[in-house]
Amino acid sequence: MTSTTARLTLPPLNFANILLAVGLVAIIIPTMMFVSQESWSQETGAHGPIVLFTGLWLLRRRWVVAKPFMEPASTLPILLLATICLPLFLFARITQIVEIEGYLMYSLVLIALYSIVGRTAMKLMWFPLFYMLFVFPPPDTLIALITQPLKILISQAAISFLHVLGYPIGGAGVMIQIGQYQLLVAAACSGLNSLVSLSAISLFYIYVRHQADWRYSLLLSSMIIPVAIIANFIRVLILILLTYYSGEAAAQGFMHNFAGITMFMIAVLTIFAIDSVLEPIWRRLHTKRDAA
Repeated sequence: MTSTTARLTLPPLNFANILLAVGLVAIIIPTMMFVSQESWSQETGAHGPIVLFTGLWLLRRRWVVAKPFMEPASTLPILLLATICLPLFLFARITQIVEIEGYLMYSLVLIALYSIVGRTAMKLMWFPLFYMLFVFPPPDTLIALITQPLKILISQAAISFLHVLGYPIGGAGVMIQIGQYQLLVAAACSGLNSLVSLSAISLFYIYVRHQADWRYSLLLSSMIIPVAIIANFIRVLILILLTYYSGEAAAQGFMHNFAGITMFMIAVLTIFAIDSVLEPIWRRLHTKRDAA
């Protein structure tokens, strides 16, 4: 068993490494404070602290595996990458664009890590390093690009479903008219902002449980988006029916947030349930194939 000392072994303390550490602290702390204020306090970024701590835990575990393969990388590619990323980071820092600043700061951290441990070790730690990207808020334009067609799909599906049940409902795009009330299905109302959080938590669960079987991990990962869409569809139905029976005040008050939290938890538990059903079937199929 590897001792605690071995697990926490860090690069040797010399002038270059101390200077690198000071530089990283100088860019990490202000940016992370900015990210926590602008993103983690919002519904869309509430998963950020969870991802940060679980990501560091995963990185610590993979560090032990990668340690025998660590060696300093070549200086030239590091200088080239730093020359590109550092001015962009400073520009983002000045302009206070949280999405760009977070990703550029993380890029500089990866460059520094690469300079110390090298390519092979980075490959062995690929998942924690990728997973930590969820700490930072994705660009609004990317979220809008992904969620807009999903919002329209969910809105139209909800209208069709309730119309079949006899409700006085109609609408176009993301606008829904039910009875005397008109609703706008925004990203927050449709629950699609939870897609990033659900992806992060689900990927963490899948990696910890099934990292040895990448094919099954890929199959289970493909279930995340359908589960999120179904959960968000149910949330929209709940909000429409709350508005119809109790008015806009009830639908936009406590029950609005409660419906979002509840459906998010149901979506996470659904991923766990799919895994518990799918994994035995997967194992039986592979056992039969290996025996054939």
